[in-house]
Amino acid sequence: MLDKLEGLKEKYDLLTEQISDPDVMGDQKEYTKILKERANLEPIVLKFEEYRSYKEQLIENKEMLNDADDGDFKDMILEEIDTLTENIEKAETELKILLLPKDPNDDKNVIVEVRAGVGGDEAALFAGDLLRMYIRYAERNRWKVEMLSVNEIGIGGYKEAIFLITGHGAYSKLKYESGTHRVQRVPETESGGRIHTSAATVAVLPEAEDVEIEINQNDLRVDVYRSSGNGGQSVNTTDSAVRITHLPTGLVVACQDEKSQLKNKEKAMKILKARLYEIEQQKQADAIAEDRRSQVGTGDRSERIRTYNFPQGRVSDHRINLTLYKLDDVMDGGIDEFIDALITADQAEKMKA
Repeated sequence: MLDKLEGLKEKYDLLTEQISDPDVMGDQKEYTKILKERANLEPIVLKFEEYRSYKEQLIENKEMLNDADDGDFKDMILEEIDTLTENIEKAETELKILLLPKDPNDDKNVIVEVRAGVGGDEAALFAGDLLRMYIRYAERNRWKVEMLSVNEIGIGGYKEAIFLITGHGAYSKLKYESGTHRVQRVPETESGGRIHTSAATVAVLPEAEDVEIEINQNDLRVDVYRSSGNGGQSVNTTDSAVRITHLPTGLVVACQDEKSQLKNKEKAMKILKARLYEIEQQKQADAIAEDRRSQVGTGDRSERIRTYNFPQGRVSDHRINLTLYKLDDVMDGGIDEFIDALITADQAEKMKA
């Protein structure tokens, strides 16, 4: 590990020299590439320098210990040695985590898709609760949320909601939310007070950048039609809704939320690119056959990754056996504790491997 860290330090120093080179500064593309590579290495190099400083201080203290007489000074050195030893162990663990292979999508924005699963209207209402939870979580992180497509059922629930979250590290955290979320509660329409179990699915996709997904316009069929459902002036009186079909894959995306046909088309293209990018990622992982089900399953209650139990005020993540008795805070976007624990568990598994 130390040899690898020394090599990364040398590379970091070389990149630092290059960003001051006039020839490199004149090539904007190359300059941006070097800046990004250097920024990725910086946390590792800084932690490595901290680790080396602790090691040097430990050697100095051990040398002083050999020359020290018994008494307060020797006790102080021994205490310092214990502290430095703990710091070295902590820095070693942090360096191992920093050296783990990084998910290339971690810094990307995300497209989140929430869909009602088993449970009828109650599942649609829960999908609406999850939508609000993620919007509040994004707000807590000062990320931007843009709705791309919604299919409401009229009682505050959603059959489907697709939205874009823009912010640094959004995918690195939200990727753990993919799967089936189960809810246990008494529906407002239940007169007998019985607890019902429903489910909603969540898919988290990295936003595809234009340079990554090349779409041939000849591969698209674009249909425009009149918006349906509730809307203001011109929303359902003009052909502003857009449906895009990607002919090679058969993917179909429709957007009708905006009054402008152009804006609906832009939103539909964003969703299409994200879905095509996901397919490419799955191909690389030899998992194309699972398609979207690799993330969300069938939406059945038994496939849950997390359960939200309203009568008991608890939320349980079944992947890491973590239960929190603060349902109200979680539904208000307070999911950091789950996400931090999932990241730690993921890192531990990678370190074992």
